[in-house]
Amino acid sequence: MSAYKPADLIETDIDAYLHQHQHKSLLRFITCGSVDDGKSTLIGRLLYDSKMIFEDQLAALEADSKKVGTQGGAIDFALLVDGLAAEREQGITIDVAYRFFATDHRKFIVADTPGHEQYTRNMVTGASTADAAVVLIDARRGVLTQTRRHSYLVNLLGIRKVVLAVNKMDLVDWDQSIFDGIVAEYRDFAELIGLRDFTAIPMSALNGNNITEHSDAAPWYDGPPLMRWLETIEVEDALPSQPFRMPVQWVNRPNLDFRGFSGQIAAGTVRPGDRIKVLPSGRESHVARIVVLPGDLDSAQAGQSVTITLTDEVDVSRGDVLVSADAPSPVANQFETTIVWMDDEPMLPGRPYLMKIGAQTATASITEPKYRVQVNTLEHIAAKRLELNEIGVCNISLDRAIPFEAYAANRDLGGFILIDRLSNRTVGAGMLHFALRRADNIHWQATDVHKEARALQKGQKGRVVWFTGLSGAGKSTIANLVEKRLHALGRHTYLLDGDNVRHGLNKDLGFTEEDRVENIRRIAEVAKLMVDAGLIVLTAFISPFRAERRMARELMEDGEFVEVYVETPLAVAEQRDVKGLYRKARAGDLKNFTGIDSPYEAPEHAEIVVDTSSLSAVEAAEAIVAWLENGER
Repeated sequence: MSAYKPADLIETDIDAYLHQHQHKSLLRFITCGSVDDGKSTLIGRLLYDSKMIFEDQLAALEADSKKVGTQGGAIDFALLVDGLAAEREQGITIDVAYRFFATDHRKFIVADTPGHEQYTRNMVTGASTADAAVVLIDARRGVLTQTRRHSYLVNLLGIRKVVLAVNKMDLVDWDQSIFDGIVAEYRDFAELIGLRDFTAIPMSALNGNNITEHSDAAPWYDGPPLMRWLETIEVEDALPSQPFRMPVQWVNRPNLDFRGFSGQIAAGTVRPGDRIKVLPSGRESHVARIVVLPGDLDSAQAGQSVTITLTDEVDVSRGDVLVSADAPSPVANQFETTIVWMDDEPMLPGRPYLMKIGAQTATASITEPKYRVQVNTLEHIAAKRLELNEIGVCNISLDRAIPFEAYAANRDLGGFILIDRLSNRTVGAGMLHFALRRADNIHWQATDVHKEARALQKGQKGRVVWFTGLSGAGKSTIANLVEKRLHALGRHTYLLDGDNVRHGLNKDLGFTEEDRVENIRRIAEVAKLMVDAGLIVLTAFISPFRAERRMARELMEDGEFVEVYVETPLAVAEQRDVKGLYRKARAGDLKNFTGIDSPYEAPEHAEIVVDTSSLSAVEAAEAIVAWLENGER
């Protein structure tokens, strides 16, 4: 096999070639499907047939094919995109590999996505920017679960141009009945998910059949080869015709005389003089200039990265969105969403996550899923959590209102990722459907008597003293002694005890991980109200997870949250076992008990630490009161 040579125009007139290349359209597409369906091989073949492999690359490919290839020493095209050592060792795709190639008609960026269920998260990443999708199926195996999952995600992410590539037809002797059966089965599934149109192509990626030219091996197929479909497919772009939207990524202030707002236009067209609105603040101004490196523009549209200056000095920060004043984006803090969970740790309703959407980041709390989707049947199944690679519909609540668009209308302002606050891992990806009605119908009612006035009346500073520690550590005992001492000093207090609130406010909650998260969320909200009333509220809860304790802290203002870690070794707490709970847990009669079969995450930076293995309850209480009183002066 000889190497392809570059296009003749490169050798004869490089300027003409570059001009031609510059004005070609660009198509972004992905290859997806199940494991070993031939995705990487197909891309390697496309790179080869589009003359994107030069002699040195071909020589390296031939050497690698002999060492780690899967074709008995022959050219293994998959090695062109499987670059990780682990990928070559296992013969699988793990990470998303992006490759550029071009033909005489169009430029392409293709994302090779992994087929393993474990790496579905990477497939979502690759599909999030794609205009088209090539769904591969091994003709010997037919439509598999991962085929359905990837197809569902393709449709969910708004990709409407789809090729069903039935690969490895040479291994089934180009049997038309097998091809027709696979297409019929896939069409039934496509109708269920709302994928109305797709093109089915029989092919052999390894041998190049029906890739660039019609293959004589399948005389019964009269459709286009894959490359022709990729070159001619029209990708509808409605964004330029929509109202103007631009998330602000950077406040550009190179000197005292210039202040502009930089970002990529997400929708619409903008011109100097246009009246715009800044969201979420709602302040209005007019566009003064559209600045790019060569010089000012008369107009700019979706997809362009620009810097916009305004005629007025308006407060604009990173994360704000510039929109057309005549047709502004909606603003809300509660939404219905579809979430694809991408982390090994399950999604826990009520736990705070960071939500990144556009150029802004907010704190998000997810409700219990309305349902999760069974990808084979599309059945809606009741669920309390989402596990790895599961897809569910959930309501989500943010700590502040944000401008947004439905994902179906605009990917940039409707798509988001979820980030774990402690590990900083990306744990989920989602799409906004619409704002909940209560987000528009419920507004904060201003009152004349404020927190400072209530605290002044009581002669104290409202705060929450949050006791945390293992069961049997002495939290309730010490908290009770602290309240007695503060009461004697004339302080206005209230004690929220873990057992007591489960007789009323939280009587509907159990002790699963999800219920523990919700338990602490409710207590934190109640404690915030009591602090607002000017009280010193003491909470005695195990509160085993750092994420929820951090959430409680962030509900308060600086200095209002005092974390008290009642430190006691597990052996000591178990020895005390006043309520007999450890004995039941060890016997298997009490599930999800902290310290036994449920983890306890000790505080890392508690304001107060008391070791009840060396201090008595009275001594610990006196130390805490002394800290609180000294801190108030």
